[in-house]
Amino acid sequence: MNICCIGAGYVGGPTMAMIAHKSEEHTVTVVDINEARIQAWNSDTLPIYEPGLDAVVQSARGKNLFFSTDVDTGIREADMVFISVNTPTKTYGVGAGRAADLRYIEKCARKIAEVSEGDKIVVEKSTLPVRTAESIKRILESNAKGRNFQILSNPEFLAEGTAIEDLEAPDRVLVGGDQTQEGKAAIQKLVDVYASWVPRENIITTNLWSSELSKLTANAFLAQRISSINAISALCEATGANVDEVAHAIGTDSRIGPKFLKSSVGFGGSCFQKDILNLVYLCEHFGLPDVAAYWNGVIEMNDYQKHRFARRVVSTLFNTVSDKKIAVLGFAFKKDTNDTRESAAIYICSDLLDEQAALSIYDPKVSDEQIRRDLNIDSADARVTVCQDAYEATRDAHAILVLTEWDAFKELDYQKIFDCMHQPAFLFDGRNLLDLEALRKIGFEASGIGQG
Repeated sequence: MNICCIGAGYVGGPTMAMIAHKSEEHTVTVVDINEARIQAWNSDTLPIYEPGLDAVVQSARGKNLFFSTDVDTGIREADMVFISVNTPTKTYGVGAGRAADLRYIEKCARKIAEVSEGDKIVVEKSTLPVRTAESIKRILESNAKGRNFQILSNPEFLAEGTAIEDLEAPDRVLVGGDQTQEGKAAIQKLVDVYASWVPRENIITTNLWSSELSKLTANAFLAQRISSINAISALCEATGANVDEVAHAIGTDSRIGPKFLKSSVGFGGSCFQKDILNLVYLCEHFGLPDVAAYWNGVIEMNDYQKHRFARRVVSTLFNTVSDKKIAVLGFAFKKDTNDTRESAAIYICSDLLDEQAALSIYDPKVSDEQIRRDLNIDSADARVTVCQDAYEATRDAHAILVLTEWDAFKELDYQKIFDCMHQPAFLFDGRNLLDLEALRKIGFEASGIGQG
């Protein structure tokens, strides 16, 4: 088949690269109107950082994997079109702050209807509210002019930082479609694409609505676990318990399991908060206010954890950080990615800037421009210095905040760092990454999350 993907972002680019890498019989074209992004995909410096992605792209690019700004041709020549564009939370009108903004999805549907010359299988890859497929279907069928369009839902379950591993050996691939003869035939075509490397028992087929809701529910459950253990971390600090020990103890229960029980400064990324807010809005829309309130509590606990951490820094530093240099190690929302969307670091840094702190920030993959954009400051703002390494960031600092769990931060020479800091030297480990006892022996006043 000829496969086209509209959208060359965090999902579309890696997913299509893996399909091309694993299925040489298919020709895969990724299209995007962002010319700079497409140029980056065609260069040696890809627009996103993801371990293993370079090798996968290089194995297929120019052979059966192509990146182009010619959206019309990409769609026109394709048998199957993936829609993988952004679905941000609405900032205007009805549902502002909660509902998904579907304008880009609708534009894609109208573009497919406009330029298609034959039948198409259209695949939702973006995370979407339940029954979005119905809207896409109405647009396409209203403009069909004798063409047949089948709509499938194929939500992504990638974790940034391990996306290539997740694509290579997924827990499951989910494909939803109409349960008609034509719909089942379309489902089978997409199943066959994945079956070239994914075991058939790991490919689940459902109806459209179950597939769409499964994605939102999966992210809501994962975020719920993080908020739950973070709620317990506050109690641990108050009582003298250790949240890591509590998490290990409950994680050995086979009914609970150990994953997503790592307490931290809070979850971030492009999906969790957006999807839960979307779920909250859907519940309210369908007259389920109690269910909406339950899921909204997951978001509220996450916000509480971020602001609690910032308040703890201020109170520990003698109730003022005004004009004090605070070193921030890590700005990405998690390690092994340069993605900062909804990163806890943004909120913690903003709170400290409100307290008139001077921040020196280092992240191995996030650019100066991105950090300043996220903090809504310009290059002339002297309150923030973006550093080239951790030693520069921590020199003459009053405190260190570890906000991303980069492995490299475990390898730093903390004796060297301590010797160049103001005394007493404080360290706040927002990821429970470091050996706090070893740091205390050096002389740090070190604390983690959920450790009394």
